[in-house]
Amino acid sequence: MTAANREERLQIMLEADELRAVDDFRYKYRLPSRAAAVRELLKRGLAGTPTGTADEGSRSQDFGVLGISNGSRFKDPGGQGSAD
Repeated sequence: MTAANREERLQIMLEADELRAVDDFRYKYRLPSRAAAVRELLKRGLAGTPTGTADEGSRSQDFGVLGISNGSRFKDPGGQGSAD
């Protein structure tokens, strides 16, 4: 297996509980680093069922990893309200 050619950096800010959840996932699946855990979580999320689109006027701070930060404003495809 060849090494990945990663040229782009993605920086995110997490609350302590969110980072703890990433670390718990990392240790549970014995991943070598936080970055590997985040890449695995992204892969799983992108492969999952679409949950809708962001509400107009949503800001980055409206979306939390654990679904409790600021009450994310995300509409399901049918427009039936928040999808968490």
